[in-house]
Amino acid sequence: MTTEIKVPVLPESVADATVATWHVQVGDSVTRDQVVVEIETDKVVLEVPATSDGVITAINEAEGATVLGEQVIGVLSEGAASGDAAPKAEAAPAAAASTGGETVEILVPVLPESVADATVATWHVAEGEAVSRDQVIVEIETDKVVLEVPATADGVMGKILNAEGDTVLGQQKIGEMTAGASAAAAPASAPAAEEASGDGVASPSVRRLMTEKGLTEADVKGTGKGGRITKEDVEAATKPAAPAAAPAAAAAPVAAQGERSQKRVPMTRLRKTIANRLLEAKNSTAMLTTFNEVNMKPIMDLRKQYKDVFEKTHDTRLGFMSFYVKAVNEALKRYPAVNASIDGDDIVYHNFFDISIAVSTPRGLVTPVLRDADQLSMAGIEKGIKELAIKGRDGKLTMDEMQGGNFTITNGGVFGSLLSTPILNMPQTAILGMHKIQDRPMAVDGKVEILPMMYLALSYDHRLIDGKESVGFLVAVKELLEDPTRLLLDI
Repeated sequence: MTTEIKVPVLPESVADATVATWHVQVGDSVTRDQVVVEIETDKVVLEVPATSDGVITAINEAEGATVLGEQVIGVLSEGAASGDAAPKAEAAPAAAASTGGETVEILVPVLPESVADATVATWHVAEGEAVSRDQVIVEIETDKVVLEVPATADGVMGKILNAEGDTVLGQQKIGEMTAGASAAAAPASAPAAEEASGDGVASPSVRRLMTEKGLTEADVKGTGKGGRITKEDVEAATKPAAPAAAPAAAAAPVAAQGERSQKRVPMTRLRKTIANRLLEAKNSTAMLTTFNEVNMKPIMDLRKQYKDVFEKTHDTRLGFMSFYVKAVNEALKRYPAVNASIDGDDIVYHNFFDISIAVSTPRGLVTPVLRDADQLSMAGIEKGIKELAIKGRDGKLTMDEMQGGNFTITNGGVFGSLLSTPILNMPQTAILGMHKIQDRPMAVDGKVEILPMMYLALSYDHRLIDGKESVGFLVAVKELLEDPTRLLLDI
């Protein structure tokens, strides 16, 4: 008996859909409720499960085809699965688990309330591969954080039900492993394949950086302990090799010939979210930017005098960000509207000071939150920012560390930016941009002096913050930075 595989009934506002991914091929055996194909609309991804055990006998619409609701896109023959028809690929996990064991489901972690779905980012193991307890076997990427799924016991990896790039839901089953089994019967070539693939010689953050650079483990020579690949190794591998001097001098210029290729890589969920939020901020706010400049010599002299003692006392270096955060906290107390947000037709004034700090990571720009920054000491601020930066770099930020925040500080000066107009981090109504400190000739008491100057840029939502408040806020930050003693005296 044959059963038609149909596109699900589409929502009323959706005219058509696209065949996103076939998880089976013609001739593959399937089990009841196994997802055989995913249908993508402009709003959601719909999974089509098998209605019974059987074999796929026909696929009428290939991936990328446009289809309509209730359209037949394939045929399933019920009960046709037999020992000969079973896929040979399924024999590998069975052979690997030579000692048997309990089957354990691999589930997507519980997603935060504000996250609807997630994406399978990276499988760190293959079917039939031995795994150990607490070993990270798969990474699940949401639009805010990356969640690691560890093995709950020693065993052997079984079926992988959702490939990298698949959209999944919280608590969805994405794979199986056999607890207590061993991979003794795995093919003899497995160690060689593992060595060639470089599994275990790069951390998840390094793997993501390699993916962005278009590199594989074979392209990078690891210089870390035990041959592990570091971020420096990845950066070195991306730099073009310097041409030999003699041949270069002798060779005449040659016009570009041959095939010039392109590489198309889908945007990550985080990058999509960043793009959408930036567009939303530009399109839904009355954003305006005001500028000022600050003489950084007093702070630089203070750091030079006390940085060594500060580091010995607090076990952290004295940077500029602690001064910026302290100055912003004091200015926010003077101008409450800058610390507020708009919720519909209401203005929400916050009586606490959670400061978002823009952090650049291999996956994109994120803004983790430094909680109750007004209650932290200079050392507490420096340690908090350092911890958030390390977590952001390694993809370890939690949802709690990403949510909230009343005001954002972004420091483009670390990359050499001299002046910029930062975009609001909604639903916040203001963001302060710090820039490169550069020596410039300035008029001081009728004389020209060379001073380390820095531009400040405050972007704000003009719907809530007027020009007087925005300029007053920025002037307050400027005055506090130019006379850091006032930060200590609270004046």
